[in-house]
Amino acid sequence: MGWESGGTEPLEVRPGSQLRKGTETSCCPAVSCQPGSQSPGRRPARNLWSHTCTHTFALRCLRLAHGADPRLRASCPRRGAAWQAGGLTPRVPDAEGILTPSLESGSPSSDDRFQKPGTHTFTQTMSGKGSVVLAYSGGLDTSCILVWLKEQGYDVIAYLANIGQKEDFEEARKKALKLGAKKVFIEDVSKEFVEEFIWPAVQSSALYEDRYLLGTSLARPCIARKQVEIAQREGAKYVSHGATGKGNDQVRFELTCYSLAPQIKVIAPWRMPEFYNRFQGRSDLMEYAKQHGIPIPVTPKSPWSMDENLMHISYEAGILENPKNQAPPGLYTKTQDPAKGPNTPDILEIEFKKGVPVKVTNVKDGTTHRSSLELFVYLNEIAGKHGVGRIDIVENRFIGMKSRGIYETPAGTVLYHAHLDIEAFTMDREVRKIKQGLGLKFAELVYTGFWHSPECEFVRHCIAKSQERVEGKVQVSVFKGQVYILGRESPLSLYNEELVSMNVQGDYEPIDATGFININSLRLKEYHRLQSKVAGK
Repeated sequence: MGWESGGTEPLEVRPGSQLRKGTETSCCPAVSCQPGSQSPGRRPARNLWSHTCTHTFALRCLRLAHGADPRLRASCPRRGAAWQAGGLTPRVPDAEGILTPSLESGSPSSDDRFQKPGTHTFTQTMSGKGSVVLAYSGGLDTSCILVWLKEQGYDVIAYLANIGQKEDFEEARKKALKLGAKKVFIEDVSKEFVEEFIWPAVQSSALYEDRYLLGTSLARPCIARKQVEIAQREGAKYVSHGATGKGNDQVRFELTCYSLAPQIKVIAPWRMPEFYNRFQGRSDLMEYAKQHGIPIPVTPKSPWSMDENLMHISYEAGILENPKNQAPPGLYTKTQDPAKGPNTPDILEIEFKKGVPVKVTNVKDGTTHRSSLELFVYLNEIAGKHGVGRIDIVENRFIGMKSRGIYETPAGTVLYHAHLDIEAFTMDREVRKIKQGLGLKFAELVYTGFWHSPECEFVRHCIAKSQERVEGKVQVSVFKGQVYILGRESPLSLYNEELVSMNVQGDYEPIDATGFININSLRLKEYHRLQSKVAGK
């Protein structure tokens, strides 16, 4: 908090500091002083105070200090009496960061109040800490963080990414502004999410630990990239997020931010002791939200968290933290219970070029979609109504602990199976072996947040090269939670029907297989000959 005194150099009152050694006379440990006197006209030095304050003036300093910091007001056990003494009413900073104490009716004028023997005329100001772009979802955590950042003196710019989730974005905008956001940006990144993040994952057949299709992992670098763009455009030095200190998202967000803007500063409340010591869990956040009038979409009875984007939705926390507990009824929102799905399958024909889906056609009714976004949304709709894409897993987080997650990835699951099929149909065997290894590495790098690393760029380039001949159409049946491959065709197929036929000899001489078997058996014969010697000793 800055103070100016008759054109002299700024002085500072720090919470918990003592103005002089002596008996504390303030009502809380925010400011301490000792009664005394000051020589008129003495120029203040740069340290905390170069003179002793009168007890009355110290209390006025205390009241103004409390006005600038809501945390101090809340900690003061006798704040009511202290505020009213001298007729001061606390005010929060305005948009420019200026805090002006008001005068109550019947109180002396500001000049009378401060221009007394042995004192100077003071004007209180509070310099803001600057602007921070908060990745805002409208949920419990980021709503509370928005208010908390305001309490810390930041101008908060709320940024909400439209990444395909079902959300009332206009309502979210109103909520953020109501909670004190300086500006709100709602950015539609759905199309770039599909084309620049999901399609490379489809090409790579990426699975983390054999089952997870990386829905959240892929979304984070897309969201953070736009967050950095906004921070640079608005001149903000800080970005912030609501990722916990135990999860992967904190790494994904921040590695992206530091890659794209090395000078950016990240405020991660869940790693700050003053935040996580105050909010031990979601129940504390809900109580804080209640105190500050923050609408929240969760209740103590169903406190699991959800994260949705175009590719998937995840469920974690609450009763789900016990891996033995089954998912409660009604938890799933993106897919229907397979047992209650349609009793007839949907037959889809998916066309690929360079490993990327370019067209989907419903064979039954002729519905066709070609644009990347429309195609993906349609596959979500069809696969979702058949209950495709549900998994319940325990995975290894990057930071070392295991966690339980429930995921719904309908469109991603259909494309995973269809792409695997057309790839096997068109790709050389040895190239595919190498590509499979690259796919595993790609999944690991995406999961751990290294999307913008040089190694991930290299892997993506290699995978894209491998997909140049992956072209053709695959027909799939989507039914009762499953994806069944029905057939495929391609102008670039390596499948030779005549060569493989059991009815036509073609260019293949069966006698050649004898030498092939003899050569490949040589290594095995030698190995087991040695094993027999060892066993006989």
